[in-house]
Amino acid sequence: MDAELFSKWLGAVRVLTRDQRRETFMMLALSEADDDPDWALSDAFAAVNDPVVAGASMAMASSPPGDAQSPSVTLARPMGTDGLADELAAAARSRVAALGCPHCDAKEVRPWGHAHGLPRYRCTDCRRTFNALSGTPLARLRHKGRWPDQAQALMTAESVSKAAARCGVAYTTAFRWRHRFLVAPALDKPTRLNGIVEADETFILESFKGRRADLPRAARTRGGKPEKTGLSAEQIPVLVARDRAGATIDAVLPKLDRASVTAVLSGVVTPANQLCCDGGKAIAAFARVGGIPYHVLPKPGGPKPEAPDWHINNVNAYHSRLKEWLRPFHGVATKNLSHYLGWRRTLEAFGHGKEPGQWLSSALGSGAYQQVTL
Repeated sequence: MDAELFSKWLGAVRVLTRDQRRETFMMLALSEADDDPDWALSDAFAAVNDPVVAGASMAMASSPPGDAQSPSVTLARPMGTDGLADELAAAARSRVAALGCPHCDAKEVRPWGHAHGLPRYRCTDCRRTFNALSGTPLARLRHKGRWPDQAQALMTAESVSKAAARCGVAYTTAFRWRHRFLVAPALDKPTRLNGIVEADETFILESFKGRRADLPRAARTRGGKPEKTGLSAEQIPVLVARDRAGATIDAVLPKLDRASVTAVLSGVVTPANQLCCDGGKAIAAFARVGGIPYHVLPKPGGPKPEAPDWHINNVNAYHSRLKEWLRPFHGVATKNLSHYLGWRRTLEAFGHGKEPGQWLSSALGSGAYQQVTL
């Protein structure tokens, strides 16, 4: 096609109907398939049926040559065979293969078409249909093509405003995505700790961030400071236990007592472990009642010369990293604190090898402690 005819063709694009634009985009995709053998025919149809890709194609088709594409339809990632970002498509397939049916836990499932850019499946036992997001915190969230960017924002601990800019969504959407992505990691904890275990509590200032009425005290700004020095009811206890391989379990305690510690560590720390602590009454009582060998370290928790392996330096270092990591958030609402603990725990578990696909799998319920061997 020569340049003059091509210009006329582009001018006619503006008067096409919605269905005609979709058909035009499909024909362009099929032509691309003829040029590139790696582009499958199913990819073209999946791309056409995905609302995000279709919206982007219509926006490009309705714009005159040289106009900038609207940022609201910019695709941050290439789309895979199911109309999803490649990382999400892989995480979704992996979840279905590993967990099977979310309704009855049966493993025998069969493909059952597509809907909203997602492959659907049917369980051969209960006969119910589902997709890879059914039963997960990410179910019914939109703009799936931008989720890998949200995972990247979690990997780098970006602020909500920066995450919103990265993903091309509203501030409120970015905040909602953050906490939907953190529901599953907050619950992902090791079921057992091995060998020598270090346990200690730390304290984080209570915060009612985001609450606009019925505050039990005067409002603070950007984190604020406690009214009283030292430990008080304003300080929320957080228990952290780690083994020497780096596996970590933590929890926000309703009260610093033996019952609360037992609820967190029962079955995770057993008589087969050696527990190191600083002599806090709650942890010591848990170990004593549970028959767990424990070693009380002299303050500030360093090893004794005769027993260099007994110390709590690792858990104290984790406390320091956690509080330093929380600092840029200028106070975390206590109601959301467990989400941030899970966020930090997942970062530590993935280490330097973290990838968006791992974070997406974690958000879908296949957590860090199921993906890595510590």
